[in-house]
Amino acid sequence: MDKRTAFIISFALTLSAPVMGQNTNSANTGRPRTAAASPKVRPSESQKATDTQTPKPVSTTPRSVQNRPKVVVNEAPGSASVLAAFNALLDGLRHKDVKAVAQVYLNSPRLLLFNNNGTVTKGWEQMRKNRESSYPDLKDVKLDVHDLSVVMLGRDGAVVTCLWMQSQTYKGTPETASGRMTLVFKRVGKDWKAVHLHTSPDKQDPSRVMPSEQAPSSPTPTPKP
Repeated sequence: MDKRTAFIISFALTLSAPVMGQNTNSANTGRPRTAAASPKVRPSESQKATDTQTPKPVSTTPRSVQNRPKVVVNEAPGSASVLAAFNALLDGLRHKDVKAVAQVYLNSPRLLLFNNNGTVTKGWEQMRKNRESSYPDLKDVKLDVHDLSVVMLGRDGAVVTCLWMQSQTYKGTPETASGRMTLVFKRVGKDWKAVHLHTSPDKQDPSRVMPSEQAPSSPTPTPKP
């Protein structure tokens, strides 16, 4: 190789060296390489179930409410039958049914009735005759009872008490009365019969009440000056 040729080759290598160095520096100082995306971590089965679990739907079915037991008043044996006999008497009075009313009372000459007007009826026959004579003149009978009480006296006796109010038309004239009633019942076989009746007005005539038994009147208020 002659000197000329060697010089040309040496010169060419000198020129190519900076270019190669520049390419190497460009790779290191240029835009940083994008790091490879790390593989997605798949959640474990338990975590996946927790993250994506849908809340359990709230049941819309109404809860069954247990009915409270009904309060049943303890009644003495036989009181229901006594009350049935008393109600039969009331129905007979409302319908002016002599037979229905008479059947409630004991068919005995010892039957005793203290009437609301202060008179006394003795015996079942007299009671029936009195009603037979008065009922045809009655119309529009209305009888209301409240504060009813049934007290058993052993197995064969009972006392019924109540307050009553009765309105009716007697011989074309309207009339109204109210008072207290006491009936004494006795068991006769399988039936209950009334052996005594006592009625009295709830508002007595002051002229018929002794002064010592009259209710004290309310004091008159003192007028203010």
